[in-house]
Amino acid sequence: MNNQDVKNLKKRYFIWLYKSAKEIFDKYERKFTQVDIDKDILMEMEKEFLGSYLSHEKEALQRHIDDFQKYIENKEKACSEFRDQHKKINPDFIFSEIKLDAVEKVIAKELGKRGLEEIKSLYEKEMTERILKNTEH
Repeated sequence: MNNQDVKNLKKRYFIWLYKSAKEIFDKYERKFTQVDIDKDILMEMEKEFLGSYLSHEKEALQRHIDDFQKYIENKEKACSEFRDQHKKINPDFIFSEIKLDAVEKVIAKELGKRGLEEIKSLYEKEMTERILKNTEH
């Protein structure tokens, strides 16, 4: 096996390793990110709701808005319980963050910052394609 073969093998392993670590970390982190986005969406919906509809339409729409607000509150509560188990930070969450950080550092050390950015870009592209393919049906 020549040097290029070894380098390619390492790069493929780094891609797999980054993907695995990032997916686990994202599983935790996206819960919190989604709550923030949902709150922004609710705020925009409420702005639209207040000015645009007739009173009989508002009543029906208000139920949907209230349901969405309850959904956000439940998600936020679940996030808090998940992250703060018995007043301690969830060790699985901490480990996933530490592992991802370590993987990124080793990739940067072996492949350089450009190599790390390329792998991150490949990951984002793959995740976006998964979302788009999943919603096509």
